[in-house]
Amino acid sequence: MSDQAQPSIRKTVAVWWNGVRARNSLLSSFHQFAAKVWEFVRDSTAERRKQRYGDADYDWEQRVNTTSATVGWRDRLLGQFLSPYQPTEPKLFHKMLGAMAIDFSRFTFIDIGSGKGRTLLMAADYPFQRVMGVEILPALHAAAEANIASYRAASQKCFKIESRCQDARTFEFPPGPILLYLFNPLPEAGLVEMLGTLHRALASQPREAYVLYHNPELERVFACPPWRKLRGTHQYSLFTHLSLK
Repeated sequence: MSDQAQPSIRKTVAVWWNGVRARNSLLSSFHQFAAKVWEFVRDSTAERRKQRYGDADYDWEQRVNTTSATVGWRDRLLGQFLSPYQPTEPKLFHKMLGAMAIDFSRFTFIDIGSGKGRTLLMAADYPFQRVMGVEILPALHAAAEANIASYRAASQKCFKIESRCQDARTFEFPPGPILLYLFNPLPEAGLVEMLGTLHRALASQPREAYVLYHNPELERVFACPPWRKLRGTHQYSLFTHLSLK
């Protein structure tokens, strides 16, 4: 399902710039902008592209296309101001879910910034009621849909998988218990807005809700109610919403 056109580079950069300027001086904002552009230039070199192919082992094993090496220049540039596409490493993903003492069969798994869908396919190895991804870039969403359609694995336990192409800030969370997966999918302002939508959904229909946050660079967003940290390592943090009694 898609309700999203390709985001404009100009508009995306403008939104990012306004958010940065609201928190920083003009000089600091220019430095951050220059760092984004420089990282994009570095990421465009042949050597960096070769390095990105290092995440392709999962693709070879599953006959899918989830590597970051084949992401086009436009989506990589947008990613600098939204969130760079980086698929989750399978071993770590299974370690994180293995540390959770919940009945997965009662939960909907939702990946915000799901990219080409690798995490959706890995989540399907667990008996979730449903697996959902939200991705703003149409090219990555299209790759995810192709991967979902072709995925076949003996380990698969959930067969209700979908990717939605939309801005996560406008995503309407489904009813029932939720396990939300984040791998730094949004700038801070966007993350706060998306979590506000989730909070309102949980306030109107209290139910179990967890956030599994991989590489939690913006963990400070969860520093106060309605969130409570349950556990974590340097690689991830697990939070619950205080509507869970």
